[in-house]
Amino acid sequence: MAATTMTLQGGCLCGRVRYEVQPESDEGYYCHCRMCQLAFGNTRATFINVPQAAVRWLGEEPKYHASSRFARRGFCPECGTPLTFAYVDSQRMDLSVGSLDEPARIRPVSHFAIESRVANWHADDGLPGTRLDASERLSARWKAAYGDDVVPGVAATRGG
Repeated sequence: MAATTMTLQGGCLCGRVRYEVQPESDEGYYCHCRMCQLAFGNTRATFINVPQAAVRWLGEEPKYHASSRFARRGFCPECGTPLTFAYVDSQRMDLSVGSLDEPARIRPVSHFAIESRVANWHADDGLPGTRLDASERLSARWKAAYGDDVVPGVAATRGG
């Protein structure tokens, strides 16, 4: 479904950070990487990818945490709700589906970083999945930021 005229709103648990977005589509995805698991305190994160220019913050903006040398995550500084993920050099960003007022308007179409999927919390839904190391662009980001021998993930960002 094309979403060129769709306008969605969302925000955090306490209501301090609110946004409006006009996504290009209604397609979302699951990320199973260990960093998203820790950032969300869950076995996976759910996102919709949008142009940053399509997001309008309605009042206070999120606070940001540099989760790696090349990416940052936005969250509410009051209640901690995870709201965004973006590469620092990108014009696009991910919004957390759970922070949308109407998350059911987004449909999942794929799984990412399936090598980190927590097997006993996974329900096979038939959607396609991709390994993190299958993304040449993402592997290049990790190598540029941490060196050619990097093993992408939490340990690299913590210096170990």
